[in-house]
Order: sequence, then C-alpha cells, then structure tokens
Amino acid sequence: MAEIIPLTPGEASAPQEPFKPGACKLHPQTMCPAFGALRVLSRIEGAQPAMVTDTGCLYGLTFVTHFYAARKSIVAPALGTAELSGGKVQEAANAAIAEAAREQNVSVIPVISLCVAETAGLAEELLPTEVDGKPVVLVRVPAYAIHSHPEAKDIALAAVLRRFVDRQSDHEPGALVLVGEVFPADPLLIDGVLRKMGARVLATLPGRHVDELRLAGRGAAVAALHPFYRETVNVLRERGVGVVTGAPIGAAGSAAWLRAVGAALDLDEDVVERVAAEEEETARGFLAAQPLKGATILVSGYEGNEMLYARLLIEGGAHVPYVSTSIGQSALTAADEAWLKTHGTEAVIYRKAIEDDQAAMKHWNFDLVIGTTTLAAYAKERGIPSVYYTNILSVRPLFLAGGMIASLSFVRELLNRRPLYERMVEFFAADGAE
Repeated sequence: MAEIIPLTPGEASAPQEPFKPGACKLHPQTMCPAFGALRVLSRIEGAQPAMVTDTGCLYGLTFVTHFYAARKSIVAPALGTAELSGGKVQEAANAAIAEAAREQNVSVIPVISLCVAETAGLAEELLPTEVDGKPVVLVRVPAYAIHSHPEAKDIALAAVLRRFVDRQSDHEPGALVLVGEVFPADPLLIDGVLRKMGARVLATLPGRHVDELRLAGRGAAVAALHPFYRETVNVLRERGVGVVTGAPIGAAGSAAWLRAVGAALDLDEDVVERVAAEEEETARGFLAAQPLKGATILVSGYEGNEMLYARLLIEGGAHVPYVSTSIGQSALTAADEAWLKTHGTEAVIYRKAIEDDQAAMKHWNFDLVIGTTTLAAYAKERGIPSVYYTNILSVRPLFLAGGMIASLSFVRELLNRRPLYERMVEFFAADGAE
C-alpha cells in the first residue's frame, strides 16, 4: 500500500472557539424530493409513474427518470397556468392514470403528487384505487413538506410497500430484509456472512420488482442500513417484523450489528459470536496500520448515509471534526451521532446548507473534502483535494470488513493527490499574474 504524503494535521491549527454553523442558510443542499421518489418507483419493473405537477417540474424530472433511474418515460398531464387556475387538476390526474394503465407490462401505477397538485387540491379519495386490475398508489412528495430527496425515497417505498405487503404473511425463520439503496455488492457481502450464522438476506429494498415488496413481509427481521427509512421500517414493524437499527460499519460496529441480527433472528449465540469475532478480527487487522492517520477530513452530502462514512474514516485514523447531511435528526440517527461525538466529531449538522459547509472550511484546515459538487468546487479553488460524495464514494462498497477496506483504500489514494491540487492552484495563480 502506498505511503501517504505527509500532510499538515488540521487539528494543530484549528481555532479554539467552538464551531458556529452558517448564520445565513439560503442554499440548502439537496435535490427535489421528487427525484428520490422517482428514483425508487421508476426502477420497479412494471411500475409506470404518473406524475401530477406543473410543466416546468415535468421537464426536469423526465431527464431524471431517463438518466438516473430507469430510462422510463413519465406519464403526466400538461398542467400550465390555464389548467391550474381552471381547477382541472383532478380530471387531469385521473386522465394520466388511465393513460398509464394503457402502457405495456404495467403492474402498478404510482401517482406522484408534487407541490402544485397539493396546493391546487388533489383529492386522494377521488383517485381510482386500481384500473383494469392494476393497483394505483398515491405518493405525496411536495418539497415544502419533505425536506430532502432521501426522505422522499422512504415515503415512496413505504407507500407501495403498504399496498403489497400481506398482513397475514408467515415470517420465515432466519430471513433478514435489508433496507437501503446500497452498492450492489454490499447485500452479497452481508448475505455471505449471514449464511455462516445460519441466516440469509431475503430481500433488499428499494427493489427492482413488486415481488420483492411482497417478500419483505415474510422477513423475520428488517435491518435499516440507512437512517432515513423511518416510514418503511414502521410499515414492516406494524406487520410483526423485528427491527435491527444501525449498519455493519467498521470493526466494532460490524460485530455489534451481527450480534444484533443474531438476537433478532434468534440464531445460535455461539455461532453468531464466532462469526462476529472473525469479522472484527479481519477489520482490525487492516485498521492496525491506521491508513488515514494525520488527515483531517470533511464529510458532507445529501444521500443521508454521511455519518456511516465518517465512522469508517475515523476508524481508519482520520480526524473528522465536521459532518453534515440533508436529512433530519431522528431515533435512527441517534446512535451514529453519539458515536461520532465520542470519537472527535465536534459538529453534526442536519438539514445543512452550503453556508454551513463553507463555515466549517473556514474553521478547520482540511486535507480532504468529501461533499456536494458546489462544496468540492469551493475546496478545489483552495488547493484542497475534494470529491463529489454521491458519484465517487456513495457508489462503492461500504459494509463489513470488505466494504471498509475498499472505501478506506480509495480515500487513502485521494489524500495522496494533495500535491496535484497545490500545483493546479499555483499554475492558475501564475497565469492570472501575467
């Protein structure tokens, strides 16, 4: 493994005054909630979204479904000023649902209701519950009520889950349902370890097929890998599925999570303890080298799993004084927040704005910035290595020893790029001087 180029420890020059978040928060860091809902719903095979919104939103979100989600068109009424002022939202919504039902291979019609439809008075009781035997599911995701696109994923998933999960399902012994939009290799890694314990992954939500939604109700327990799937977890809890909070992060975190899963699934305690100890030993073997020691790192994103990555970085030896996320504080975030604050993180910011992140960069000297595109650009102008959290880190393995090693090794490589960024700043400074 390559040696890290010596860096100036940020903590050595950090101000003594406590950090103060940005006083002005004009630029919240998240995408439109409809993005999250569409990302989840349009990926379900046989789902044909019908979106009720104005023409402006439709233009941007059509791009989303083609590029980010499932290369699938949205069925939607053309709602301009005339239609909205004429009170034709309800009729237009019903017409869009009927059009969606005529599409080929449709098994469910999610009706995505956005800000305009909500304020114009879309009546849920006047929508059909099914058309030609195809279920119609209303998903309300107005931006004024749901403040981040990760949380809209939860709202959307919970809505369709309520429709398809059978309340009378028998729970399969040893079957665990994972909830989180995770890297495809992570459920495979988790399943491999669970099978050593006598258990298995039954389904991973959000899934790609309605059958996965039906399967979820048969799980003996559900693991909320990401801390914003509150409604989804509640739907399964109401149907008698046990709940495991947290995620298999790092050394001690992975072992503790495996023990919690073992207890929830009523597995053999000795077998569970042996597997958990093996996983922890593998992780600690890698962490013994403290691959990120001496580095001060900022973690900021709008995916909702930022605290999990911060935990990994800290276990790797990094100092992570500041973490920010677009999601809200809840019971599912409490354990990670407490862990971070007992391991050197001074500020955990929920519902963050770019002003908060910029204030953090003025407060601490960072060796690496992991954040939004806006923040990454701000850091690069200052010669600090920086990457876009969503496209660079959030799409890599994360969980158990395997995911930890992959993620920390990549961050180590990023830290070694500091001289490149410094030369870039010097080059443009010299060019400007001429």
